[in-house]
Amino acid sequence: MSATSQGSRSEANVPRDVVHLPSGSALEYVLLHVSPESKKLAVCLHPWSWLGGQMNDPVLELVTGPLLDRGYNVLRYNSRGVGKSKGWPSFTGSQEVEDLRSLLQWAMSKIPGLSDLVILGYSHGSLIASMHPVLPDVTTSHIFLSYPLGPRHWLTAFRTHRYTAALQDLIREPRSNVLIVYGDNDNFTSVESYDAWAESLQTIYRATESNAPARYGKLEVVKIAGASHFWREGAAVRRLVEVIRDWVP
Repeated sequence: MSATSQGSRSEANVPRDVVHLPSGSALEYVLLHVSPESKKLAVCLHPWSWLGGQMNDPVLELVTGPLLDRGYNVLRYNSRGVGKSKGWPSFTGSQEVEDLRSLLQWAMSKIPGLSDLVILGYSHGSLIASMHPVLPDVTTSHIFLSYPLGPRHWLTAFRTHRYTAALQDLIREPRSNVLIVYGDNDNFTSVESYDAWAESLQTIYRATESNAPARYGKLEVVKIAGASHFWREGAAVRRLVEVIRDWVP
């Protein structure tokens, strides 16, 4: 069961297009509509463009399936400098963060009355996704898949603190819903480092929860046995699909 075969089952004849954003960026995207009535949107961010990341990454195609199953329109896009997207990728991710914000504003204009938003980042994409805040009046969820903890310092040109602080602030936000998924056989981050990091985030969440009785957000961390950074293992792939399908609102 390959990632490509699962995720692409609903993508036949879905055209790619380019959106020109007010910021001046032009980003190539594909938008899969689950139904005209759906008020749910999932935006998926690909791995680092400098190492070949792009919107049709097999892992993003894989996670598209369970999101569609749960009634989400799914938007995947090429970051600046990839495919037909214009511009030059940054080393710090700052321009990509602004592009995400502009793209989401555009996408929300296409789905009036948006009720649910999922921002899913895979690998480097999870760094960019973590910088986007919870939206007012929209149930906002973040999914971080194979967060690049080990190489984060050089993926962000040593601006690690900025991304660490943003993720911690997101965890503290009472309305945030955060799912973190990683494999215990990741190619770039040891399972010991992942486990310690996950515990530190859960400690932040528990402290915030005790001080905010009205909190209705959640944090869930899932470690998947046998999974590498690239999610090519059959049992791990099946578990990942199950976790996402069961978790999203």
